[in-house]
Amino acid sequence: MDIRQLRYFLEIVAQGSLTRAAESLHVAQPALSLHLKNMEEQLGTRLLTRSRSGVTPTEAGELLLQRARAILEDLARTEDDIRNLETDPSGIVRIGLPGTISAMVSLPLILAARERFPRITLNITEAMSGFVGDWLSEGKIDLAVLYSRSKDARIRSELLLEEELVVLWPADAERPLEMNMAALDNVPMVLPSGAHGLRVLIDRTFQALGFAPEIAMEIDSFNNIKRLVAAGFGPSILPLYAVTEEVAAGSLRVSRIAAPGLWRGAHLMSPGGRPVTRALEAVHALLREVILDLRDKGAWAASRPPQVSGTETVS
Repeated sequence: MDIRQLRYFLEIVAQGSLTRAAESLHVAQPALSLHLKNMEEQLGTRLLTRSRSGVTPTEAGELLLQRARAILEDLARTEDDIRNLETDPSGIVRIGLPGTISAMVSLPLILAARERFPRITLNITEAMSGFVGDWLSEGKIDLAVLYSRSKDARIRSELLLEEELVVLWPADAERPLEMNMAALDNVPMVLPSGAHGLRVLIDRTFQALGFAPEIAMEIDSFNNIKRLVAAGFGPSILPLYAVTEEVAAGSLRVSRIAAPGLWRGAHLMSPGGRPVTRALEAVHALLREVILDLRDKGAWAASRPPQVSGTETVS
């Protein structure tokens, strides 16, 4: 196989039709069909399933699709890096962030990147942590900031900070300024679903204390959790930075968790074993700088440098 064949295959899959792909590529359809036939013969398997509605990749075709994208992206980056060795770094850097982190990090990162690296384009995608982690392992993004280390041994991770979690109450609730987690035993709570990273931490914390959380409502949205708590459906546990505005406005109240408290870490992650462009290297360093600056200036509320004792402690 050669680069041209890989590009042709990607376009066929993208168009879902040999005819449309031939038009897009300005290649005669018989010639495009011959390229596809040669690829299938070389690999000894069918790559596409044909039907009246068009073509779809087989299991082998899906594998080739993923690898071809990675190969062509790496080739494009290599060409770009060589052409621009004597100039400012340029290219696209793809970043995946959970929504709560993106709300704090994206704007200062974009402003800093525009000032220092005007030829770099940032592509920032927001999603739940599980999706972001999968995209990083699959090579669909270049960098991520997540609240737990990846199980993928190929992923490099640096713990940048720990953020404090608090118990959240409606404004009219009688609540202590500080409390032990054990006091939440048998208290119906509004929490994220079991797939959410925060819920995994909460479940593990409660289990260590000998009980499981009592669920009043499950919902994977911090904004909706805050609304449900304010409406009296039950308390919750959220990062303090996520509720500072509501606490200041008096619509919600919080209890700090007794020492050593409950904290979770924010990790800057990048895939190992892949080519690193000058643009990626620059944005990796800049993203790290922005997060540490937010932490040290107090803009990432209730955060601290990583502690020797670890990122998750409870009482």
